[in-house]
Amino acid sequence: MTKIFYYLIKLFDKQTEEKVQNKICELLGSKIGLLVDVGFFLGEYFKNLKKKIEIQKAIAFEPNPETFKKVKKIFLTDNTVEIINCALGEKNSTKDFNLNFEPSSSSFNEMDFNSKYFKKKNIILNLFGFQKINKSIPVQIKTLDEILQQYDFKNIDLIKIDTEGYEYKIIKGIKNIIKNVKVIHFEHHYDNMLVKNYNISDIHDYLVSKNFKKYFKIKMKFRKSFEYLYINKNFF
Repeated sequence: MTKIFYYLIKLFDKQTEEKVQNKICELLGSKIGLLVDVGFFLGEYFKNLKKKIEIQKAIAFEPNPETFKKVKKIFLTDNTVEIINCALGEKNSTKDFNLNFEPSSSSFNEMDFNSKYFKKKNIILNLFGFQKINKSIPVQIKTLDEILQQYDFKNIDLIKIDTEGYEYKIIKGIKNIIKNVKVIHFEHHYDNMLVKNYNISDIHDYLVSKNFKKYFKIKMKFRKSFEYLYINKNFF
């Protein structure tokens, strides 16, 4: 049952991702000069987008050291993507990163093990309780502003953020360069499994204050999560 559920989730996620990426192609045309991929994991988002549109340069961030080792090997010969083993946030710091039994759900956010959503997900994905649910490791956090200072770029065509409830912190760390960002793509969880100190209106209000507007929104199947595209009105 667990394998079937994983297969269905992956299938529907791919369909949702394709719809979002089609919208990105509508906005950016045939070429992306610079993609910043935050929460790179195994690089599926990058690989799928690259099939649709030319990506000249990608800077990717993966905080999990074990996942970073795997993904470095996967993209060893791809000189269009640079993968960095650190996390992004609102300010420079070190914070415990929670490694969950489902690696793609690892996050800085605490998990509410008493929430109905977690209990339902845990039954399906961790059916017999054999896997360790959670452990933490210290991870370095930097701001995107600081990291991109070393690169020679004019604009960032696309920033994608998929960090399991840490999206707002990362967006607030894009301070000086946000005026040069054309499109921001992020995921937002509405479920109560992850303990967040913000909601979607906080992200929306912040981006609106930086001259962005909501362009596209789509719900992910089987989950209380949505994908959002916000665009910089200076470019569109």
